[in-house]
Amino acid sequence: MTNIIRNGSRNLFQRYSGNPIFTADNWPYPVNTVFNPGATTINGETLLLVRVEDYRGFSHLTAARSKDGITDWKVDASPTLSSSSNNQEEKWGLEDPRIIWLADEKKYAITYTSFSGGGPQISLAMTEDFKNFERKGTLVPPEDKDSALFPKRFMGRYILMHRPIVKGEAHIWMSFSPDLIHWGEHRILIPTRGGLWDCHRVGLGTQPIETSEGWLIIYHGIRGTAAGKLYRMGLALLDLEKPWELIKRSEEWVMGPKAEYEFVGDVPGVVFPTGAVLDKEKNELRIYYGAADTSVCLATANLNEVIDYIMNC
Repeated sequence: MTNIIRNGSRNLFQRYSGNPIFTADNWPYPVNTVFNPGATTINGETLLLVRVEDYRGFSHLTAARSKDGITDWKVDASPTLSSSSNNQEEKWGLEDPRIIWLADEKKYAITYTSFSGGGPQISLAMTEDFKNFERKGTLVPPEDKDSALFPKRFMGRYILMHRPIVKGEAHIWMSFSPDLIHWGEHRILIPTRGGLWDCHRVGLGTQPIETSEGWLIIYHGIRGTAAGKLYRMGLALLDLEKPWELIKRSEEWVMGPKAEYEFVGDVPGVVFPTGAVLDKEKNELRIYYGAADTSVCLATANLNEVIDYIMNC
């Protein structure tokens, strides 16, 4: 543990040597870019729901499956979830999904950003098999994105983490609902921090991860530079029983653009985590992220080391 603190965040997450695991060049149909996947497990496999941008600039979501979550991916031959003509909020596409298993509903809940002329907003779809989907519509008004539900209720209420833009400010918020329809008690949970690497904007990264010490939150922070914005990854820890209470937050970023594929692409300088899977046998945390808004990449970490680091921040 002492070595982890002395070296800061540098050794926590290791990039997969085979990155990127997906690019447009190895997609089964013509696309511009593939990035920002939600992640979960189903039927003993890792499933990624990948954001795919077409040549109009609109995005849809396509599923990819792998037994080990690293290699031998099987990608759906056509879009898995795309814009519906019955939903005006999806007119300009679907983006950046996060996935949780919602125990009360016995279904997977997918929160994603839907786009229309009204701006980005958060929508919800439910599924049991990632083949048939039940759209629940928009949860909160635009401008809003970077959202995920917690996998269980607290005091009878669902909790949504999200990132609205309020008076030009972009913090991570939390909202509460008794029924996944009516949302209230909106509050800022993780604000931007002046002068630090996450001073301009913050947004939720992966879905919340339950650990023995609390809910691990992986988020992205943005800092503007003379060469453009840098998107980096940070950590926070929330109370297990009262997740609206912030226990810890890392001062340093734990992963930022460094590899060539994180700088060369449609949006250079971007590490954007959106999906996580915990391999309990190995105690290994797999983070799936978008690199430069162009490819899907993988980084791994030992969960105990991550928790030791955040607890000693």
